[in-house]
Amino acid sequence: MTLTQLTPQQKAKVIAEALPYIQRFWDKTIVIKYGGNAMTDPVLKAAFARDVVLLKLVGINPVVVHGGGPQIEELLKRVGKKGEFVQGMRVTDAETMEVVEMVLGGQVNKEIVNLINQAGGKAVGLTGKDGGFIRARKLMMPSKEKPGDVIDIGQVGEITAIDPSLIAFLDSGDFIPVIAPIGVGEQGETYNINADVVAGKLAEVLRAEKLVLLTNTPGVLDREGNLLTGLTPRKIDEMVADGTLSGGMLPKIASALEAARSGVKAVHIIDGRVEHALLLEIMTDQGVGTLIRAADDGEGLGSGVSGR
Repeated sequence: MTLTQLTPQQKAKVIAEALPYIQRFWDKTIVIKYGGNAMTDPVLKAAFARDVVLLKLVGINPVVVHGGGPQIEELLKRVGKKGEFVQGMRVTDAETMEVVEMVLGGQVNKEIVNLINQAGGKAVGLTGKDGGFIRARKLMMPSKEKPGDVIDIGQVGEITAIDPSLIAFLDSGDFIPVIAPIGVGEQGETYNINADVVAGKLAEVLRAEKLVLLTNTPGVLDREGNLLTGLTPRKIDEMVADGTLSGGMLPKIASALEAARSGVKAVHIIDGRVEHALLLEIMTDQGVGTLIRAADDGEGLGSGVSGR
């Protein structure tokens, strides 16, 4: 059923259902990692922008952190390079870093800002270089094959500090921050940082009510393709060890766990291929995706599918 097929009474019921969530999350911060198909499908892009603007208009403070993997791959191919990944992290030499910064800080960031502004919001695009608000150092990746060894994956950074004052300043003016995951080193070096990692750390620093990671899957799946929710650190460790979780899901899971342990009240991995997935997760009784719990004993983020 589409929205146009709903009766006026059904539409009113949908709006009324959102009331307790608007009340609960009013003046709270929600960090949203925007990626996957939601960034490339025109219908999903427009729906995402409207969702973000609606959240802002009802008193919630959305902060958007975006990726741009497909767009980076496209430009790399045009310059004759092929993307390489280690444990879900993009290997970033100097030439690749130029492409990453051009795509993330320019093309993708400005497109998202424009979409949100066209939907009636006031978005402002940032990278971690702006105001030096995401500080980073070179990441050395531990080797899985040779314990104790590390792998040099180029200009990939790990976050050393985030200054929340710039985000607070924008929020005070009712602006919506849209952040490209690029950090800056002590000597002005530019670092490519995984967007899931930036979103998770930013949620911690901002003491966000919720961290939402949009993906190209319904959430975290087991080997049979069943959706899992209410995951705990112990269960996640088992799934990594047996290979159920691998590749690009590893940074998402690690960031989600760290954010949950650091006080973010609810962390969800949801399907960005579903139109209005953001509103479904935040504003409805149903809830979607995978809830990450901080504690193995069942205490922490709450219970139930929606984790509210």
